[in-house]
Amino acid sequence: MNKIKNLSEFANKRYGQNFLKNEQIIKQIIQAMPKDNLKVVEIGPGLGDLTKELINVRSVTAFEIDKRLCSHLHNRFNEQINRGTLTLNCGDVLKEWDNGGLLDERYHLVANLPYYIATNIILKALRDKNCQSILVMVQLEVAKKFSAKVGDRAFSALSVLVESVGYGKIAFEVGAENFVPAPKVTSATLLIEKDRSQDDRGFENFLKIAFKQPRKKLSKNLLAYYSKDKIKTLFFELNINLDIRPHETETSIYHHLYNKLNEDIDGREKSSSRREKRAREGRTRPSR
Repeated sequence: MNKIKNLSEFANKRYGQNFLKNEQIIKQIIQAMPKDNLKVVEIGPGLGDLTKELINVRSVTAFEIDKRLCSHLHNRFNEQINRGTLTLNCGDVLKEWDNGGLLDERYHLVANLPYYIATNIILKALRDKNCQSILVMVQLEVAKKFSAKVGDRAFSALSVLVESVGYGKIAFEVGAENFVPAPKVTSATLLIEKDRSQDDRGFENFLKIAFKQPRKKLSKNLLAYYSKDKIKTLFFELNINLDIRPHETETSIYHHLYNKLNEDIDGREKSSSRREKRAREGRTRPSR
């Protein structure tokens, strides 16, 4: 295999590539994986340094969008591909998800994700019933939003979605000096362990409404889409303080609010507001 000498020049900005060069951190990622025999999906294997360690302990299916890197990986892992311990897919992993899923069996997702697409990939994995855990390197601020607990200032719609399927935590932080080229931010390895999946786009859109202005009152955010009387009545029924902020509200409360605000009680309670109807059906696209 021809060794790539200048990683900085080889990195493609279009795909947000930052190659992890610290072997010790790669070993830490392997150690943080769930202890079972499920297959692993790796997204964006890049030069294959993490891939090399993964195939020593698991059967791996990798998805790489960069054709140059796909060629490099085919050459580097020709033996493992022929042996069947590595399946390499060259193409857009998001299209694979849209076409029915990445694997037709349970798996763990392990990856050093490009920052620009990390959130979208994690959300896809949260919805995927076959994905049992997510162990990914992402920007530290993104990892905080996914792993924050109620009351933390970083608690967000992403935190609620994680708590709706299981548990999330930051395994460890990784400084920029461990990558080539070095990013301008600190990274972190995020671990999400799932015990179920959450695939309700209506609920996701409801959370966008609830967290639209995260430092304002939750009730005020909801009033932009639901009637004042309904909000006041529901908050009273659920014993929720009208002054509570989105980051102070527990995940279970969000599910109660979503279910109550979107139910049609015996066919009698139908909103005359087009905006409210769109929110019930999960079609509202509030601005970010």
